[in-house]
Amino acid sequence: MSRESMISGDVLGPEETAEESTLASLRPRLLSEYIGQETVVQKLAITIKAALGRGEPLDHILFHGPPGLGKTTLAHIVSNEMNAGLVCSSGPALERAADLVGILTNLQQGDVLFIDEIHRLPRIVEEYLYPAMEDFQIDIVLDPGPHARTVRLDLSEFTVIGATTRAGLITGPLRNRFGLSLHMQFYKTNELAEIIRRSAGILKLSITSGGAETIALRSRGTPRICNRLLKRVRDFAQVEGRETVTEDVAVEAMDIHGVDEAGLDGLDRKYLRVIIDQYAGGPVGVAALAATLNEEQDTLIDVVEPYLLISGFLNRTSRGRMSTAKACRHLGLRPTGQEELPL
Repeated sequence: MSRESMISGDVLGPEETAEESTLASLRPRLLSEYIGQETVVQKLAITIKAALGRGEPLDHILFHGPPGLGKTTLAHIVSNEMNAGLVCSSGPALERAADLVGILTNLQQGDVLFIDEIHRLPRIVEEYLYPAMEDFQIDIVLDPGPHARTVRLDLSEFTVIGATTRAGLITGPLRNRFGLSLHMQFYKTNELAEIIRRSAGILKLSITSGGAETIALRSRGTPRICNRLLKRVRDFAQVEGRETVTEDVAVEAMDIHGVDEAGLDGLDRKYLRVIIDQYAGGPVGVAALAATLNEEQDTLIDVVEPYLLISGFLNRTSRGRMSTAKACRHLGLRPTGQEELPL
């Protein structure tokens, strides 16, 4: 894994299957084990208890927010709490209506269908999903052409859980069919430190409070990242013969991987430097930044910018992206147009 991908919230590719499998083993299985997102957990707990009391499947749920905040984990927890089966797919994987029909007709009563990146569903597939979510029925066209006829199939009652990092790209008709829409927030440092201590216990790794807090501060408010960083710190401690992960050990490991004290990695710093050095602090459009950095626009929008925005390193205006004085100070640069402002 490169330095620049170290703290990405995304799943980075097939080569990381083993690592993602390990991270999956760190996931909590019940709401009582889940750390953080108090409002989301409270709403889910009420909804699940009510549905179980009535003996009905859950209403459809939409999780939205930046990657790595626990949307997939909560989908697994919901299925466990409801004692229901879980079928996982993603928007890009459902290329044809037949793919969705095959899944829907095999769902059992109360099952959960989890669709990740649901905003990327093809329009024709999305149209088939509407009646399935609303009426638990689906219409299939047989013998296309002049002799076409439609057959309506009844489906078992099920729950769709959608997850997206781009809620604004979900069409209105699809969004309106979700009974519960839950926004995932970035985590606080103390919550991430608690997650790290829990994960360290599962990994049988000795860690001090200072070590856990150091990793938490550099985890960009994201549980997936803090667990990845914990694994890298564990590797460093093992190779260096350190029995306990202290603050100093964590700092040494993070420095090797290029993750600074604010949680920024190489790509974040290059992004800010390009705005400051090449575009005089902005404003500059994301297309120009993507071309300059040789990165995809979606990577910048979904992975890089959310944390820079919430941390005060970046402003996003109608004219484009602009760096802040805080970003200049962090990088040791002089804020644009403020010659005498101390660094």
